[in-house]
Amino acid sequence: MIDTIIFDFGGVLVDWNPRYVYRDYFQDDEKMEWFLANICTDEWNIEQDRGRSLAEATELLVAQHPDWEKEIRMYYGQWETMMKDAIHETVDILFELKKKYKMYGLTNWSAETFPIALDRFEFFQVFDGILVSGKERLIKPDEKIFERMMEKFNLKPENCLFIDDNLKNVEASRQFGIETIHFINPEDLKAKLDEFGML
Repeated sequence: MIDTIIFDFGGVLVDWNPRYVYRDYFQDDEKMEWFLANICTDEWNIEQDRGRSLAEATELLVAQHPDWEKEIRMYYGQWETMMKDAIHETVDILFELKKKYKMYGLTNWSAETFPIALDRFEFFQVFDGILVSGKERLIKPDEKIFERMMEKFNLKPENCLFIDDNLKNVEASRQFGIETIHFINPEDLKAKLDEFGML
């Protein structure tokens, strides 16, 4: 019944990690991890994925932590460095699947930074449609973003397979009625797709 595959991007097709900026800067992994856990946190970053502007987010955090202003401004000032490369083995799987299936993207990503990725990686041209959380002002795992995905591209949950590396998103997708693969690495993804008889 599956005729459509929906890919998450970060951690699945794109190797993005703020540590690619801060590891060289701090030269101390313990201090870097403290900074990412307490200053530029995942919770802060996800609000940009929900639609908050980068400028507002930066100024808000600088006001809260003025002693860390330089490091905070590095987050979006050097954001492109965080986007290291495509995960080429997954991209190869993507192109193989495209021969037989419709292909869509569903990503938690800032509307301001996503165009940078779109310009950098040619594989995005494979997709029949992409829904970006920052544009929709909805984020996974909220079921409303899955509803928006279905409505926007005229899809049916029972005909879709969703691939995501975030377990909360995977569980939400399954509850919504979409078959899902929890992405661990490209080798594991290939094995699971083989089990489905999709490669």
